Amino acid sequence: MRHRGALWFWVFVGPFAAGLALFTYVPLLWSVGLSFFDAHNTVTPTDFVGLDNYTAMLKDGAFTGSLRTFLVFTAFIVPVTFALSLALALMVNRVRRAQAFFRSVFFLPAACSYVVAALIWKMSIFNGVRFGLANTVLGWFGTDPVAWLSTTHPPWYWLVIATVRLWLQAGFYMILFLAGLQRIDPVLYEAAAVDGARPGWTVLRHITLPQLRATSVAVVLLLVINAFQAFDEFYNLLSDARGYPPYARPPLVYLYYTALGQGQNLGLGSAGAVILALIIAIVTVGQARWLKLGKSGEE
Repeated sequence: MRHRGALWFWVFVGPFAAGLALFTYVPLLWSVGLSFFDAHNTVTPTDFVGLDNYTAMLKDGAFTGSLRTFLVFTAFIVPVTFALSLALALMVNRVRRAQAFFRSVFFLPAACSYVVAALIWKMSIFNGVRFGLANTVLGWFGTDPVAWLSTTHPPWYWLVIATVRLWLQAGFYMILFLAGLQRIDPVLYEAAAVDGARPGWTVLRHITLPQLRATSVAVVLLLVINAFQAFDEFYNLLSDARGYPPYARPPLVYLYYTALGQGQNLGLGSAGAVILALIIAIVTVGQARWLKLGKSGEE
């Protein structure tokens, strides 16, 4: 029976494990190996250069500039998405009728493709001509059309990028918060009411938020990781037949053009990918330690 159980385990898990190793871990290890070679137009290089690719990437102003830009973007999008998703969860949790309907409606954008959402934002809502929805609304007030994605002073393109990301992500994190809210013992709120605590900010601050601490830490970590891995919406919003503009360039877009662009420097691109992965790992571990993730008494 034990042998049969092990056999069926590998029957179900084996194909997934093989696919994960073949399409995830092998490319990761191969990328790390390429980062130490001069790999122009080849994935089987022979010219070992050591840490030269890493040094070149760290001295590249475009790469370090993309990292700085997205540190600022992360500092904005993480708290805004956190607050919006928590607010949605609190509102849905208070609904007594049709809660499943509202939960589904707010979560639905999370199932939408980032590419499709970016094209909708680009072609229909924030189109740079007078036929876009945003410019149509501005025209009702006598305002001239705005070229949302090409105007850099002020940088209106950030409005397009931030709104599409909020629309795509807020519903998913709302579900996480909603699950955390439904795990809170109602007795705590009843005891607070008996003690004279006013419903609203007082209860939210002293009961709800402390009970959501573990969920909040997980949401923040996921938001930070997703912010640094942004690619689809940026590429599809800002790129055109002329290529990608020099502004609002996330690290993954820069590495995409480095590795697969005209130069096809796979060694340099792999070194940049390793640097980005190390930054994400350091930030994630640092946040986890600062927020004391995994310590006893989290909830």
